[in-house]
Amino acid sequence: MTRELAAIRDRELIVEASAGSVDAFGELYDRYANRAYRLALSVCHDEGRAQDAVHDAFVSMWQNRASYEAQRGTVATWLLTTVRYRAIDITRLSGNRPTRWVSDDRLEDRPAPDDVFEEALRSDEAERLRASLALLPVTQQEVIILAFYGQLSHTEIAVHLGLPEGTIKGRMRLGLQKLRASLEAA
Repeated sequence: MTRELAAIRDRELIVEASAGSVDAFGELYDRYANRAYRLALSVCHDEGRAQDAVHDAFVSMWQNRASYEAQRGTVATWLLTTVRYRAIDITRLSGNRPTRWVSDDRLEDRPAPDDVFEEALRSDEAERLRASLALLPVTQQEVIILAFYGQLSHTEIAVHLGLPEGTIKGRMRLGLQKLRASLEAA
């Protein structure tokens, strides 16, 4: 499905959901839950808090589903922005301290002993990337997070932030250059 057809279907679903259709809202949830979770996790850095942020955001969106305004952006942007702000709220309230509890299903996903080295390398690289991202100016962090974790296009980010697309591309380019330099220096 092309991006334009997906946006049209999203608008149809939000209209149906606004009229009270749980099924339509459920379809929106199914379409965006994974992206929303990745975005929340990139903000919270904690699986439990990310899940809470997604849950709280979708409950809030259901309760306020009639407040969606198509002229302000796509349904995807509205959904992911709501998730992002909820994740920020949860992170601020929790003092950004990750919890140490691990769920049982996560234990099953742990690598086999011969994969430990590869897993350690990936984990180290991810931590270096998160640390480098945190050093960027907030404006550059924001566009990179929305693009990579939220999977928004430059155009969607521009609409979401109310900025020209060229500004978004410039911030993205500068941020990625700084990330690359930071990771190469480490």
